[in-house]
Amino acid sequence: MNDEYSCGAVIFARIDGQIRYCIMESIAGLFGFPKGHMEKGETEEETALREVSEEVGLKVTLVPGFRTTDSHHLPQKPGAMKHITYFLAEAQDTNIRIQKEELASAAFLDYGQAMRKFQFPSSRRILTEAHEFLIK
Repeated sequence: MNDEYSCGAVIFARIDGQIRYCIMESIAGLFGFPKGHMEKGETEEETALREVSEEVGLKVTLVPGFRTTDSHHLPQKPGAMKHITYFLAEAQDTNIRIQKEELASAAFLDYGQAMRKFQFPSSRRILTEAHEFLIK
């Protein structure tokens, strides 16, 4: 089986006293979180930090204690699965610089705005888990 492993992060910032999440839109028009394939020798956390930097140009700090996963079939590879590990990360600034080869846009949105953007239930689940972790 040719399973793939990726890591990423749910990024948040506190803007004007409110929690906002960095949601990105792929060139294909899908909304989600920065993520990407692990490179040889990288830890999951290192992959997540590198992907955040590459895709949205943000410096972030991972929040201890939060880790969630998602898996789905890869339609282009019958029998293969993609496994993604997500961390929660606080942005040190909100100056997004998108990777133009992969993304159409990215912005910090409040929880409700972000939830309305997602096409996939798994993205809504991941954001809900992160949001509930933060507000506890």
